[in-house]
Formats: sequence, C-alpha cells, structure tokens
Amino acid sequence: MSKSHQDSDPASHALCSRVTALRKKNKLTLDQLAAASGVSRSMLSQIERGQANPTLTVTFRIAQAFGMSIGELVDQAWQSSTIEVVHGEDKSNFFRHDKECQIRTLSPLHMEKNIEFYELRIAPGASLTSAPHYEGTKELLTITNGRARVVSGENATELAQGDSAQYRADLPHAIENSGKKELVCYLVVTSP
Repeated sequence: MSKSHQDSDPASHALCSRVTALRKKNKLTLDQLAAASGVSRSMLSQIERGQANPTLTVTFRIAQAFGMSIGELVDQAWQSSTIEVVHGEDKSNFFRHDKECQIRTLSPLHMEKNIEFYELRIAPGASLTSAPHYEGTKELLTITNGRARVVSGENATELAQGDSAQYRADLPHAIENSGKKELVCYLVVTSP
C-alpha cells in the first residue's frame, strides 16, 4: 500500500496517533513496547508513522500490552474520524473465498454486532446455506447480476437482477444460484 494511500486514511492515522500517545503516556520506548506486546520494534515504528495497517492479531497484542481490549484501543481512533473505509483490495475482508462462493465483508468490523453488510458471489449451481441465526435476525438481499432462489424456512422465491427480498434468518435459510452465470448480490444482516 502506498504511503499517500495511508496518509489519506483517517482511521489509520487515528490509530497510529493513539498507539504513539499511549506509548508516551506509559513512558515506554519502542523496544519496551515490542517486548511487552510481542510485536517487532520495526512494525511498531511503521504503525506509529502511519506506514503499516496492523492486522487484527497485531492490534490485539498492542492493546494487551496497554492492558486494554481491542475495542478500547480502536474506539478512540474511530471517534476522531467521521469516515470509516473498508478497502476493496484488503484480502482480510474475505469471510469465505473458494470456487463455489466468495463472501466479502463490506461493513466495519465493530458494526457487526447489529448490522453486517456483505458482497456475495456464488457460482452457477452452488448455494450458501445457513443455520438459523439469533431470534429476530433478518436478511435483505439485492441481486446485481444473475438469478437466485431464496429459501427461508418453508418459503422460497425466485429473484432476478435488480430484485430485493427481505426474509427471516432465524430459520434455516439459503441463497441458491439458479442461473447459468455467476450470481452477484449484496446482503445486509440485521439482528435485534
């Protein structure tokens, strides 16, 4: 990722500022924070300069070194920006990626308690079958390419490009590619 891209990402800038501020507040050198967190000094230096986006594991280790959860570490970072970006080229956003189905998370991770937003790509003849979610959970599916058969409990419906359907996801449910080409759709999952 280029430095100019990093500099334009408010979330990365806020997180690097937060790590720097916490390290200085705790009067730690980079070497001391590296020893406490198990994250290399060079990686910590890159994070503080905004030249690296830490993985979830690295962020977890840094948070633990400061005696806090990831949420506490990241929460301050999100508060300093009104825009959160989920980058399309970030491979860590793939929830599933195989020859039958690709599920890419489009919503920021901290939102996933109440609402989840995904891009789905399902191969012809394949399906995404799910066990019931928590009671009251609903899904809203919008088809952008191809045809789908949606099943929720005992009910089923066919959808074409441009169609949307909302259905109960607290029952066994499935999204099936009923066409001859790749199914591309967007899925929003809401929980009570």
